[in-house]
Amino acid sequence: MSILAQSQNPADLGDRLHNAYAVTAEFLSDIISLTCRRFPSTGQSARTARIERLIQSGAWTDAALALIELELPQWQLRRIAYDEGEWHCALSRERELPDWLDQSAEGRHADLALAILSAFVEAKRIGAPAARSSVPFVPHRTDPFYEPVLSDNFA
Repeated sequence: MSILAQSQNPADLGDRLHNAYAVTAEFLSDIISLTCRRFPSTGQSARTARIERLIQSGAWTDAALALIELELPQWQLRRIAYDEGEWHCALSRERELPDWLDQSAEGRHADLALAILSAFVEAKRIGAPAARSSVPFVPHRTDPFYEPVLSDNFA
């Protein structure tokens, strides 16, 4: 199970993103520590070093896009639009499908980097595996009006 599902409610992180005014290195580090599994990976050291350099230089939008590339390789940026003072960002697994057929993760904010990070957190929430057992659960409910009926024809 992902850290996002265990340690913090995704709605709380979404609220923090929505209420933030700008990205800071500490805030981005909090997002990484709460949501990312691949970030401190030894196999991806060039990518993680690039993200760390982007964070140190204050390139928040590039850092957010590089984080999506590292953590969610199956997701792609579908749309970035600016409308009425807000940036709208959508991430998608199948970019070539029409909007109505694809399940996309969307985020919006007055700051572009925060809109991208909001969509990133939403995509992590959508992609998080549900806590389920390997055996499917079938509810055992009987209706009071249910009566088994023998319907075999013995003729």
